[in-house]
Amino acid sequence: MKKTILAFWALLPMTALAQFEVADSLDFDDESGVEVINEEEYDGTFDFPEALTDANLDSLMNQYMSKTYLSPDADCQMLSENPSFNREVYIDRLRRMPTVMEMPYNEVVRSCIDRYMVRLRRQVSFMLGAANFYMPIFEQALDTYQLPLELKYLPIIESALNPTAVSRAGATGLWQFMLATGKAYGLEVTSLSDDRRDPVKSSYAAARYLRDLYNIFGDWNLVIAAYNCGPENINRAIRRSGGKRDYWEIYPYLPKETRGYVPAFIAANYAMTYYCEHGICPMASKLPAKTDTVMISRNVTFQQIASACDLDVDMIRSLNPVYRRDMVPGLSAPSPLRLPLSDVARFIDMEDSIYSASVQQVLKRAEVEIEERPATTQQQTRRNSRSTRNQQRTQASYVTVRSGDTLGAIARRNHTTVAKLKQLNGLRGDNIRAGKKLRVK
Repeated sequence: MKKTILAFWALLPMTALAQFEVADSLDFDDESGVEVINEEEYDGTFDFPEALTDANLDSLMNQYMSKTYLSPDADCQMLSENPSFNREVYIDRLRRMPTVMEMPYNEVVRSCIDRYMVRLRRQVSFMLGAANFYMPIFEQALDTYQLPLELKYLPIIESALNPTAVSRAGATGLWQFMLATGKAYGLEVTSLSDDRRDPVKSSYAAARYLRDLYNIFGDWNLVIAAYNCGPENINRAIRRSGGKRDYWEIYPYLPKETRGYVPAFIAANYAMTYYCEHGICPMASKLPAKTDTVMISRNVTFQQIASACDLDVDMIRSLNPVYRRDMVPGLSAPSPLRLPLSDVARFIDMEDSIYSASVQQVLKRAEVEIEERPATTQQQTRRNSRSTRNQQRTQASYVTVRSGDTLGAIARRNHTTVAKLKQLNGLRGDNIRAGKKLRVK
């Protein structure tokens, strides 16, 4: 069996491989979502990582990329059962793997290997095929920061290679970043887009995070354990163990899932290396079409693009996992839309009609009117009364004081009172002079 490497996401333009500012420290909230235990609660058990459950691995097989570009290899006969090997074989194989990171054998590691090779044989076949889409991205990011390339198998136990995976605790994407950690490493998240779901951006952010963890712990097993449960939980386990800094020595003080995490990582490396010896056939991978991006400066939905350009909306969704609501939010800032290279020209030709067709569906209202409800009879009567009084107040009347006039004479001629005249004109005394205008109403 020959394992072919087909670079799907590696076809992205190199401009997409953006670098991010390095976090000054790891001093952000621990929000790993992993349950912490006390040492007296240790019972020798462990939990498999969430991504190793059947439901998470089954989601991989239902992805557009898997259904479109992966198929059974007709030249490979997959065994229905896992061959049996003794412990010495596993120890020797683990020792022979070309890794910088320690890959020891024990019964917990064996349990994780058996889970891959027995219960999850079919899912491993799909992961081997899907790895061709993503491993070139992971390797490039890790190599950029001079990290061990075997770390490329972390997303297998984190997300089962599903870029839109979301854990029970809210960790998202191939590398399962929690919100605060992702933002600390330059991954922007809004209601409409999530950089944690971007295979390229999240891979570079993960590489930086792993590098920073190594600068803290100086041991790769502790690094990937901290990646799972957070640095503070590792420091807590170190303190409880009396200051020991070996993963296997602080093992009893770790959360249950973290006890299974490093063994699962070792098992993932083993499974992706020795699948042939266990009779597992990788799904055959078909080279996807080359892709390119166009920058969008307006809000437009995937459905509008698919309808106008006669494209599969699932294909658009799979090429643009960063967008959470099947919409490119270009109105906020110019945003990239990734399409097959052969369809980019068609999109450009149809761009005006796509925008005009979608504007009413996706743009938020900039201004709205408040519709008043009909007034009751009582309310209308009060309004009419106020209107009448206001109208009366606005119909003012003036006269000119003649020689010899007094306030009393003027009041009598205009059917009012001296007090009213003084109020309307702000007079304190009775003296008035000829030629002055007085308001009489």
